[in-house]
Amino acid sequence: MKQQINLLNQLQELVLTRDEHHQTGDGSHMDALDASIDALQEQLEPQPKALYDRLYKKSHIVMAPMSDGCCAVCGMHLPISQMQQVRLAKHLQTCSSCGRILFNCEEDAPRYIAGRPAAGEPRKTGISRFSAEELMVCDLKGETPEGAISELAAAMTENRFVSNPQALVQAAMARESVLPTVMGEGLAFPHVRGVEGGGLTLAIGVSKKGIDWDGSGNKVHIVVFSVIPVAVSAFYLRLIALLAEAFGKKENRETVKACKTSADLWKSVLKATRYSVK
Repeated sequence: MKQQINLLNQLQELVLTRDEHHQTGDGSHMDALDASIDALQEQLEPQPKALYDRLYKKSHIVMAPMSDGCCAVCGMHLPISQMQQVRLAKHLQTCSSCGRILFNCEEDAPRYIAGRPAAGEPRKTGISRFSAEELMVCDLKGETPEGAISELAAAMTENRFVSNPQALVQAAMARESVLPTVMGEGLAFPHVRGVEGGGLTLAIGVSKKGIDWDGSGNKVHIVVFSVIPVAVSAFYLRLIALLAEAFGKKENRETVKACKTSADLWKSVLKATRYSVK
């Protein structure tokens, strides 16, 4: 059954990738994504396929990682006996609360490790809910997508937001191989889904020289790298649309690209997103 669970996870990632492309892309890759999704569905056995089809009618998030003994999507605490069954993966296990198919995260999978806000700490608003000055890189040195993502992943791990930078980079590049996350206006939105234990986190980097992200020759200057818990996948679609709107304005892009320090970049990002990201 482990193979079927892996297929279901691949299928879900492709579906969510298609959702992203539908909202933020030009539609040019929809046929290829549809064909890949159909091919994976044909590899499913009757029982997993029937369960997947039933759950898919309710939500495109069909698979739920088990995190700290809970369903990472709805937060339901699992009985110890079921936790063991999820780890063994001999049979499909579903959450008794949300009904999604449970799977066990790899032991070395990246995790959110920043912890919860302290009691009495002021509530963060806007982009501050997802990022911080420490996650701003004003002069990316990498000349490839992997190089840029590595620098941003390093910022996340060095500042104790997320663990395992190597796994972050590997997962992000695997996602890029499915469909590059480059958008117009010199923007790219690489991301890793399934980083559990906390909230959505993003780091922003600026490449002064520009990076040929997808081989088209169009340079990417602003890279927004996000790590996403599965439960907020739908919200992430709205967030990148809002960020694309903010950085779609030439004056915002030029101000960000001119920044020389992380502090300046953070101030520029806060200003650029103050009306779009609430």
